[in-house]
Amino acid sequence: MTKGKGITAALVALLLSAAAPVGAGSFKAPEGCETWLTVQSRGCRVSNHYRCSADQPGDQWRADFDLEGIFFLSRIDAEAQWVESYEFNPRVKQVLDGADDPASFSDLLQGRDDFDFRLSRDNGEKTHVTGHDALTGQRIAIDGIELLQTEFDFTEVDAEGNQLRRARGREYVHPEWRLFFAGPSEWHDGSDWLPSDGSPVQFILPGEKGFAATQPIFECGAMMSEAPGTLLPQQVRHDR
Repeated sequence: MTKGKGITAALVALLLSAAAPVGAGSFKAPEGCETWLTVQSRGCRVSNHYRCSADQPGDQWRADFDLEGIFFLSRIDAEAQWVESYEFNPRVKQVLDGADDPASFSDLLQGRDDFDFRLSRDNGEKTHVTGHDALTGQRIAIDGIELLQTEFDFTEVDAEGNQLRRARGREYVHPEWRLFFAGPSEWHDGSDWLPSDGSPVQFILPGEKGFAATQPIFECGAMMSEAPGTLLPQQVRHDR
């Protein structure tokens, strides 16, 4: 990869070829990158987090897998601000397209962060996201890892101002890892609020059983509460 340029087509192809079959083996980060955390979550999702030496300091990648393989890949910066992401079914690239009030992890750790930014997809779609994250003051332990609980509310509109998505709820952050993790939330489908919960269940570090897994293990036999084709809130606004 070229410093600051993000993922290459070859890297996308590598991830696609390595992640397709159910029961696939370990995730292998691209050359020059190192996987450092695997998270098994509710909603039949496993995520592998990795860092690449060619990226800007503080940048992090996350590859999300379901039973059919990889479905979402994203990069954030040192402030946990969404830089770029890739959906694979159908394949769409999305990038940050400017911000009047950039997302700031540092501001959030002081209590609250308001954000106002724009996104651009390679299919021509442009959207505008506004909202906030705020600490609730609660500390939550999941699998022995202490996290700070947040509450959020965000709205995404198209170029004409039509509402595309709105969500609200709780998430979790790890101050030292500078990462967000999903929590119990609600989506508005235009008429009703629909529940969603992609909370982490297991945090797996190098050397531990299940590290770099590409097969999710939690709630894979249950009916998913998310609307079909709907990404988790942190995959819509600033990665997380």
